Amino acid sequence: MITSPSNPRIREARHLSQKRRRVAAGRFLVEGVRLINDALSSGVRPHEVFYAPEVVAGHTSVVDLLARLEAAQIACWACTPNVFRTLSETVTPQGIVAVVPLPVLPLPSHPTLTLLLDQVREPGNAGALLRVAEAAGVAQALFAPGTVDPFNDKVVRAGMGVHFRLPLRIMARWDELHSLVPEAGAVFVADVRAALPYDAVDWRRPATLIIGGEAVGAGPEARALATPIAIPMQGAVESLNAATAGAVILFEAARQRRQECNDGALGD
Repeated sequence: MITSPSNPRIREARHLSQKRRRVAAGRFLVEGVRLINDALSSGVRPHEVFYAPEVVAGHTSVVDLLARLEAAQIACWACTPNVFRTLSETVTPQGIVAVVPLPVLPLPSHPTLTLLLDQVREPGNAGALLRVAEAAGVAQALFAPGTVDPFNDKVVRAGMGVHFRLPLRIMARWDELHSLVPEAGAVFVADVRAALPYDAVDWRRPATLIIGGEAVGAGPEARALATPIAIPMQGAVESLNAATAGAVILFEAARQRRQECNDGALGD
């Protein structure tokens, strides 16, 4: 039983709340049954796990998960509730946290649809955009300079396990875009002032969609290389938040691609 927040293992795990520490260690924290199970189901082996017996007592899902982890010979360290709270970022913790390797899934050779987040600083929006991207069939997601870290704990929680399934990359510079998306095809940026409606775009071709930040939108680098598109709106609403706008556009792309598949099947 770990009883002190000064325990070296606890201190090292707690440091992973900082981006530079995550990058240096190549690890990050995932909290809760759902995320740890998602990691395991994706073939990710945790380095170690911390749990609070007093918190997990009576919770069958946590007890079953601990049994699964211990059967896999993954180190599971019991902690007092006070010690565990130094690792937890949730309001109502489930009492279990895992240290896992940062996933580096291979990028597709010929991505048909890429999502690029630029200046998106609200973690909840970033995580929601990743969930939408996976659901809409996006091949990869890129985080431009000035965007929240995809492994921020709030982004990870909002992503609901997508980090273990969708290839992600952080761009240090904008000139990396051509190597990350060698066949970018058409590049579009969501812009409430644009004249071109999002559903007038042919999304059946390879494309990259840039979603800008909540306050000022995409930056000048993004605007310099992308065609602006807008979501026509009625009433007095001026704009949608980043996650909602991304969902509307990406599911239009998914609809067009699904329709093309259906048309091709009928033609056969």
